[in-house]
Amino acid sequence: ILTDIKTVLFSDSRMFPSPNTAISSIQIISDDVLLFLTGPVSTVLIPSFYSLVLISVPINFCALLAFAWRIRPKKPAAIYMMNLACADLFFGILLPFKISYHFRGNDWVFGPFMCRVVTAAFYWNMYCSVLLIACISVDRLLGVVYPINSLTWRTPRNSIIACVTMWILSFAGSVPLVLSEQTHHITALNITTCHDVQVIDDLIWKYRIYFVTLCCALFLLPLLVTVVSYARVIWCLSRVAAGVPGRSRRRTRAVVMSVTVLVMFVLCFAPTNCLLLAHYLQFHEGMKENQQQDPNGSYVAYLVFLCLGSLNCLLDPLVYYFGSSQCRKQLSSFLRCENIRAGKSISHSPPDAGPAAEPDAQKAPE
Repeated sequence: ILTDIKTVLFSDSRMFPSPNTAISSIQIISDDVLLFLTGPVSTVLIPSFYSLVLISVPINFCALLAFAWRIRPKKPAAIYMMNLACADLFFGILLPFKISYHFRGNDWVFGPFMCRVVTAAFYWNMYCSVLLIACISVDRLLGVVYPINSLTWRTPRNSIIACVTMWILSFAGSVPLVLSEQTHHITALNITTCHDVQVIDDLIWKYRIYFVTLCCALFLLPLLVTVVSYARVIWCLSRVAAGVPGRSRRRTRAVVMSVTVLVMFVLCFAPTNCLLLAHYLQFHEGMKENQQQDPNGSYVAYLVFLCLGSLNCLLDPLVYYFGSSQCRKQLSSFLRCENIRAGKSISHSPPDAGPAAEPDAQKAPE
């Protein structure tokens, strides 16, 4: 989600009174930050990219409907993916708020509470997706490596419990963002930012500890679980005897699934979380060295990679297809129905002129 937006840092080039603090206090914001808030990266490039990601809304809506009403019975993999589609759909629904915010020159007009909700939703979606993908990888590991012994564990009931747990963990991780102030009025630009500008003490003592803990607990650990699980699945399938029917197909699907998931982590989640850590650590070092280091660059890079992170909403349907045999069967059945309907439409179309239409009519029953 994924997340989302990060705090921008303060330096010492422009000073003006802050309406959000005491009259004696002063806002100190660098020219680089002011330039970024009004520049094309944050006001054109980022919202344009988010607008493209809106394509994921109808895709995930259709996927959610398919998982909820078309797939019977619901196997563990289908349950995990239904929850993943739900998380992506919720993220896409809130995305227009971010798009409007950036297109308006980083000016938030939807109120402080909505800013907190949207900010928290970005992080919540990112870490909820990471945790659910880790669950899918563990389910694949149990199904392939321990197909008999895992039958008592791989039940719909346990899958639902696991999904509820992942939702609670990701929601708990984003609660501090809902409870803390996220909007700040920038007098120099006459705009109200949402999460992009924060009080310097919050950056050092609150957000630094919070985001470092969040990245380690909800990203690095699930990443390790996912990589180990899929590596074990591929190793197990490679040991299957050559004469076993379906060996090549199963192994190919497992490899494609593994590559897809790892690409999602590398493209969508790894840069965002690594830059998030670097931003706060670099900011802390820069403060100790009297601003000799400028961490603004890491924050700008973070926002750009955050856009790439939203691609997970478009890549997740690949996980649905390669990770669930039920999903593949439903898609194949849907495509066959469309082909049959197209054939019937051709066969029932009125003939153009006598004998010339007869050959087409004879081909229709095939």
